[in-house]
Amino acid sequence: MEKAQAPHDRPDKPKIGISLILLSAVFTSVGQLFWKIADGSINIPLFIGCVFYGAGAVTMIISFRFGKLSVLQPMLSLGYVFALIMGSIFLEEHISFMHIIGTALIIVGAILIGGGKH
Repeated sequence: MEKAQAPHDRPDKPKIGISLILLSAVFTSVGQLFWKIADGSINIPLFIGCVFYGAGAVTMIISFRFGKLSVLQPMLSLGYVFALIMGSIFLEEHISFMHIIGTALIIVGAILIGGGKH
């Protein structure tokens, strides 16, 4: 008789953790975008930003149940990539060549850290 695998030993556990940490990075980036839109005022975008940022924090906490801190925490740096893209699209911020190089390095680093079997 084959023994059932415990939920904490599932092979897809690291993938769940990485997916959740990426979602966290998106949530926190969206929250920061709304804070920028709020422009330092107490208004609806400020509160929407707080909700997204809070959702990012909760998602991050949950993600740590599914992976190693040493893998997941550095992947939060992808939030910089998401923020750069959103700033360009929604706020018409300029992306310089150095931004592109830095963003590429962040993406390569995240792939190297999260790409293996962790």
